Amino acid sequence: MTAEPLEIYLEQQDLEHGLREDVRAGLTAEPKWLPPKWFYDSRGSELFEEITRLPEYYPTRAERVVLAEHADDVATLTGAKTLIELGSGSSEKTRLLLDAFTRQGGLGTFVPLDVSVSALAGSTAQIAADYPSLRVRGIVGDFTRQLDRLPTGGRRLVVFLGGTIGNLLPGERAEFLAGMRAALEVGDWLLLGTDLVKDPAVIVPAYDDAAGVTAEFNRNVLHVINRELGADFDPEAFAHVARWDPSREWIEMRLRATRPMRVRVLDLTVEFAEGEELRTEVSAKFRPEGIAAELAVAGFAAAEFWTDPQGLFGVTLARAR
Repeated sequence: MTAEPLEIYLEQQDLEHGLREDVRAGLTAEPKWLPPKWFYDSRGSELFEEITRLPEYYPTRAERVVLAEHADDVATLTGAKTLIELGSGSSEKTRLLLDAFTRQGGLGTFVPLDVSVSALAGSTAQIAADYPSLRVRGIVGDFTRQLDRLPTGGRRLVVFLGGTIGNLLPGERAEFLAGMRAALEVGDWLLLGTDLVKDPAVIVPAYDDAAGVTAEFNRNVLHVINRELGADFDPEAFAHVARWDPSREWIEMRLRATRPMRVRVLDLTVEFAEGEELRTEVSAKFRPEGIAAELAVAGFAAAEFWTDPQGLFGVTLARAR
């Protein structure tokens, strides 16, 4: 079966408008910030794929171990007819679930949602070729804004992997989970991947690798702004910083100005003092009881919690109530 034509709810002009709004808000704030979603142009996506293969970067490997061990459990417990993946990218890890549902039978439709038309077009075509019994229906959208576009009917399982939920601030997380619950019916399922709290000596190197790939990934946001908005950042004049915040139990990635700078972007002139830092990402780490509590507030009941043998990464299966 061939993939259906992509359903596009996020146009290029929407992305351009969003970038302008985020840059204006973040670079005029005190302290300055930029959201991590702007890392991911084609170069940024390549760099992130490289990061996932680094020896220091444990989350991808640990989550894969969990999914390999429990994909059949997910298929059996949920009996889902429609599998929806948020922020799907290449849907690589999701194939473990698709394989399990194929073994069990019953799954009819796979719906990956992603902001990238090109990435989604490629992945849906490949999934459709590899799983010919599935209806593959790709949606181009932003999972923080287009949850109301998810297909309705049948028993649904929404999959949100990679620990991406940790990139949302606590208020944003609560809003996202509430929106997710509003898009589902009682009895639908959510499979959520979350990086767990552990020794910072394990966490920090995952965001500050010896080869400097994460540093290049971090600076890529400045390349994106230069290209898309005609800014004149000197990316190499910013040092990569990864810092563990023990009170908030999250890692922060920042870019630190190595000299005083004046940057022109949009109609702004943005001053950077030497040593001033620009926050580009927060990656929250979770405790099992905290995950269950946040889900409960949003209207989900945690049914299963699985982790890898080392307890690095958790996957929660929760049901809308």
